[in-house]
This record gives sequence, structure tokens and C-alpha cells, in this order.
Amino acid sequence: MHNKTKGSLTIVGAGPGDPELITLKGIHAIKRADVILYDALVNPSLLEHNVTGEHFFVGKRKGAHSFKQNEINSMLVDFVKEGKNVVRLKGGDVSVFARAAEEIDYAALFGISATLIPGISSFTGIAAAHRIPLTRRCQYESIWVTTGYTCDGKPSQDIENAAQSSATVVILMGTTHLSEIMSIFRKHKPDDYPVGIVQNGTLPNEKWVKGTLSTIVRRVKEEGISNPATIFVGPAVTDPSGLWKNQQEFQYA
Repeated sequence: MHNKTKGSLTIVGAGPGDPELITLKGIHAIKRADVILYDALVNPSLLEHNVTGEHFFVGKRKGAHSFKQNEINSMLVDFVKEGKNVVRLKGGDVSVFARAAEEIDYAALFGISATLIPGISSFTGIAAAHRIPLTRRCQYESIWVTTGYTCDGKPSQDIENAAQSSATVVILMGTTHLSEIMSIFRKHKPDDYPVGIVQNGTLPNEKWVKGTLSTIVRRVKEEGISNPATIFVGPAVTDPSGLWKNQQEFQYA
């Protein structure tokens, strides 16, 4: 049996990037925190809601990790055991490619139960900001969300499966493997099938580009699009309700 601690662990989804796209409950948790461990996709201005706590950047980028996941796990537990209210602040929603499950499982080994506060997922927030209807009645009837690559650094098998579906496909963390991913889609879809990519979605430095399976790799190079970016594949990209057609006029509010 582990002794109960007076500290606490709260895992908070910070939303897609815009600091106003976070829940009130998330803000309240940030304000009460003694310690905040935050990721690379978290807008640093959210830390301004916490004036007395300690803040630790533990973000990960491809090929550049400030802390390994096992080190982050240990930090969370150690701070809670010291009796501190700890907030683990993650970009997007805590349940979508956020490694929250790993941190919850590790904390449970020490008798620590985590509280989860959901956030606006990056892909839904970005889609809404661009008026991309991920679903439309009688037309786009499902969404397929997948990672661009697996733990071994290869494109996910789910991309092959998604490419054969009629779903609007959303690919996170896939820009590095864009050429290979588009080749997979071209086995199952026509060359003019729509693709859109958004970098730094909902932020002032947002960049985005639209193309097709046959042109998007070239368009990404021309526009200098890089990670972090979200890939949208399917007719929803060119839906009449969207803002893609007015690229020169659109600025995120």
C-alpha cells in the first residue's frame, strides 16, 4: 500500500494553439497549480495565468526531446509526493496522441489518481477555424484520425486502411512522411483528390496550403510548410463553406 499524498495531478488539454481556446476549467487548474509541466504545442502565454508556481518545459519535437517520457513520469510523481498540486499541460485534447495514458498508468503505481480536463482537439479546432466541415450530412459521414508514423518511425498501417475509406482523413504528425503518405493514398484515390495542410493552426503565424494528391508535396515545398502541421484529405477540404478558396484574404482572428 502507498501512503496517500496531499498533492494532486491534473492533466489539462490546452487546445489547438490559440490561448483563448482552452476551457475555463483548464484555466482554473492552471491558476491553482504549484507546478506546471508543459509541452511544445502549448501556447506559453497560458502560463501567465499562474504567477506563483514553477514552470517546466518538457516538450518534444522530432529528434529533439527536452526530457524523455520516463523522466517526465518521474517528475510528475515526485512533485505530487512532495505535496504539490501538479498540472500536466498538453496541446490539443488529453486523449488524442498525448501520452496521457502512460502518465496516468505510472502515477497509479504510486497511488496517485489523475484528474483529466479535456481540451479542444487540434484537428477539430483547426478545421472549425477554417470552416472545414469534417462531416456533412449525406456526404462526409465519418472522420478517420491517425498518426503519420508509428513508434518505429514508419507510416501507420491505418493510413493504408484510411485511404480506402470514404471518410475525411486527418493525419497528425505526418508532414515528414508526406511524400510516402500521398503515395499510399494514390493507390486508392484519383490524383486530383483534395488535400489541405495547416501549420501552426489557430496561431498568428499560421500557414496553410491546398492541393491534390499529385500536387501537395510540391506545394508544401513552395510554401515552406513544416511541422507542426495537420493534414486533411478528402472532399471536405474543398467544401464550398470553407475558407481555403480565399487563402490570400484569410487571417485567423
